[in-house]
Amino acid sequence: MHALSILDLAALVFFVLAWLGYHVLVEVTGLGNGGLNHIMNEYRREWMEQMVIRENRIVDSTLTSALQNGTAFFASTSLVALGGVVTLFRSSDTAVTIFADLPLGLATTRESWEIKVLGLAVIFIYAFFKFAWSYRLFNYVVILVGAVPVLTDANLEEARVAARRAAALNVVAGRHFNRGQRAFFFALAYLGWFVSAYVLFVTTACVFFVIWRRQFNSDARRAVLDSLS
Repeated sequence: MHALSILDLAALVFFVLAWLGYHVLVEVTGLGNGGLNHIMNEYRREWMEQMVIRENRIVDSTLTSALQNGTAFFASTSLVALGGVVTLFRSSDTAVTIFADLPLGLATTRESWEIKVLGLAVIFIYAFFKFAWSYRLFNYVVILVGAVPVLTDANLEEARVAARRAAALNVVAGRHFNRGQRAFFFALAYLGWFVSAYVLFVTTACVFFVIWRRQFNSDARRAVLDSLS
């Protein structure tokens, strides 16, 4: 790690803490219960409860397929981005010269550049695994939806248990999708490090603020809350 300065290390630590801190605040602490993701999870559960009383479940299958397709798109995008990162390794010398000439750019070494590129590759690999697993889970959701029996007086509790099972897996699939998308957002912040450590501080703070605002103080959150009230 001698290729990185103290300032670079400080910026990297700030970046990692911001990402992990957001994860803990939204998914671990009770603060996340007021967030948009939590509210939408309640709608996922309500969706499955409504599905039980529908004999024709073509709409439910179509909606689940749409979730799968969206997840597959992001998984493919992760691989494309990873291919771009590999290209950066092949043009390290040219890239170092270009970024050093930027107004906010600081002189950097090839070793430092390659460490930064490696970090970006790790982010996109993480995102791919999250999206790929989410896609697989949505596939399982389709199976569970198909396994929910048609509601009758004789199997009322059985149908509701099956619906809650499908809803629980739907929530888990959505959680992994959100984590993959969060990796994309923080990847954008990470790009600031290629200019300088100072820029990484700023871009990380900006991304944290944007995703926090969307989660807890956005028009989308207000819209779904109005629907619940």
